[in-house]
Amino acid sequence: MSVDVTDLMRFYQAPLGEAARRQLSRVLAESWDGLRGLRLLGIGYATPYLSALGADCERTIAFMPPSQGVVTWPEPSRSSSALADPTMLPLPEGSIDRVLVVHAIEMAPEPAEMLHEIARILTPSGRALLVFPNRRGLWTRIDTTPFGHGQPFSRKQIRRLLQETQLEAEAWRETLYMPPLENGLVLRSAAAWERMGRRLALPFAGLHVVEAGKRLHRPIAVRTRRGSKAPRPVFLPVPASRSSS
Repeated sequence: MSVDVTDLMRFYQAPLGEAARRQLSRVLAESWDGLRGLRLLGIGYATPYLSALGADCERTIAFMPPSQGVVTWPEPSRSSSALADPTMLPLPEGSIDRVLVVHAIEMAPEPAEMLHEIARILTPSGRALLVFPNRRGLWTRIDTTPFGHGQPFSRKQIRRLLQETQLEAEAWRETLYMPPLENGLVLRSAAAWERMGRRLALPFAGLHVVEAGKRLHRPIAVRTRRGSKAPRPVFLPVPASRSSS
């Protein structure tokens, strides 16, 4: 079941959501530095992160699934957001340089179809940043945050999912090591939790952040065709001719 857009807005307006946004934004900025002149698309509820990432982009747009709802972004007078089915994006092939996916894959009935569509609209050198809730993380065990809804993923499941598509993982990062608690001490120490988790490679991060490129030459399994049998002559009995007496 998808999280409503109003719930997502409310989460990011709260202190815990703001702390989560800061930590994830830092990881996204480390992944993509310098997007001047590129075309950036956000899928799901990516607007809390698009403003900073897309500051120098040629254009930045946000597509939100109908099951979630849409908000006007970045401002009512010049909105760049719209409702769109993530499996049928209204964009031509090879038209987008960067795609950011947040609060979308875990809610999708068919995640592979969404990733196929993302690969379709990416340019040959395009990149996608895919945010997956971590199956082993604390954030997926508490449904008071959006990351506690939908289908969480392990690394193995993500690899298997990408193998079904034209996307290939090129870099892995984790974030949100802090407990998902509205506690003043926890919120103030969010950066310390992040540094410790990354330094020790702790397994309970809240999110996987996967940077994927477009696989231009996808291997195709060769099916063995059953060879037809060579025709064999069939000899029919023929009655012997009678000699005249």
